[in-house]
Amino acid sequence: MYDFDKIIERRGTSSTKWDKCKQNGYPDDTLAMWTADMDFEVLPEISEAMRKRIVEHPIYGYSFSVAGQEEELCRWMKRRHGWDPNPEWVLITPGIVCALKMAVQSFTKMGEAILIQPPVYYPFKRAIEDNGRKVVENPLQLIKSHYEVDFKDFEQKIIQNAVKVFILCNPHNPVGRVFTRTELKRMGEICLEHGVLVIADEIHADFVFPGSEFIPFLSLGDRFRENAMACTSPSKTFNLAGMKFSNIFIPNGEIRRKYAKHLELCGISNCNLLGSIGAKAAYEHGDRHVDELVSYIQGNVDFFKKYLAEELPMLKMIDPEGLYLVWVDVSALGLTNEELTHFMIYDAHVWLDEGYIFGDEGKNFERFNLACPRVVVKEAIDRIKMAAIKRGILNF
Repeated sequence: MYDFDKIIERRGTSSTKWDKCKQNGYPDDTLAMWTADMDFEVLPEISEAMRKRIVEHPIYGYSFSVAGQEEELCRWMKRRHGWDPNPEWVLITPGIVCALKMAVQSFTKMGEAILIQPPVYYPFKRAIEDNGRKVVENPLQLIKSHYEVDFKDFEQKIIQNAVKVFILCNPHNPVGRVFTRTELKRMGEICLEHGVLVIADEIHADFVFPGSEFIPFLSLGDRFRENAMACTSPSKTFNLAGMKFSNIFIPNGEIRRKYAKHLELCGISNCNLLGSIGAKAAYEHGDRHVDELVSYIQGNVDFFKKYLAEELPMLKMIDPEGLYLVWVDVSALGLTNEELTHFMIYDAHVWLDEGYIFGDEGKNFERFNLACPRVVVKEAIDRIKMAAIKRGILNF
């Protein structure tokens, strides 16, 4: 059994999640529940593999992925998701955001259009705009506390804007949808019909709750596989974001060669040695750990929903099908974007990702990171409740 209730102090470790609180001038006791990394220890086999390499051979020069890393990754995909990819399809990049930016540069020209589905992970939009491409949005529709794809709008936007690339987020960050096979195929068919390349961000694939199933986009069939690339990483599943190591699957040889050439032109030709060592150990030994981790996070989600209903019933959580992030409607607080940010940080001392940064559709929402000990989840709700009472926003 792994101890996910253990409190681990991360302040003073150059943690983006926690040490930026001090850099930003936030209260010293701020709970960091914003960026998507976990407050849990990594799998012991990962630490041991890294430690062994550092101790036994203290030279850390240029390197490539360790022997067998891609094979372990593919075996993981087959065990966990019923998909049997070819290790030769894998390219290594220093993170998925980097991979997305490289893909935007590789497969589109200045001014060309790229489709996203807000409210969605905000670096998507930045990757498009920062590279001088056009953002086209197909907003997900919130229908009775469930987000759905507007397929008519999806196709119309592609046709009207001559879209070249669609960036799919599945499981979807931040709303927690895990798209069905039917939904994925319908989006894929539209993209095939109109010559749109699919880039699937599947970084949260291992966080799926009972009742839902993650379907790798590249597993849908040959036609879809040849018109897509999939971005995966051990960074979320195994809490290795600091290792800057991601796996990019590109089955189509022509697309893969074009992408690899662009990586080379940008100077991305070596991998993070410890990232590769950690990835191989994770995929080889991580099954039981991830089973227990997902179960614990499911418990956190259930606790959060119940406790929120008891203490702050005017705030509404969207039931997630996956992720360790939950999407909460806080419109009942009646605050503007700026007021909400100030309230959460300086009154409640809780740092969240504000919904509006995920797009206009995220206004009046907050994203909570529940990959932390359960006592922290409870503390966050308690703080928000007491701050709301103190400011006279709520009366109990």
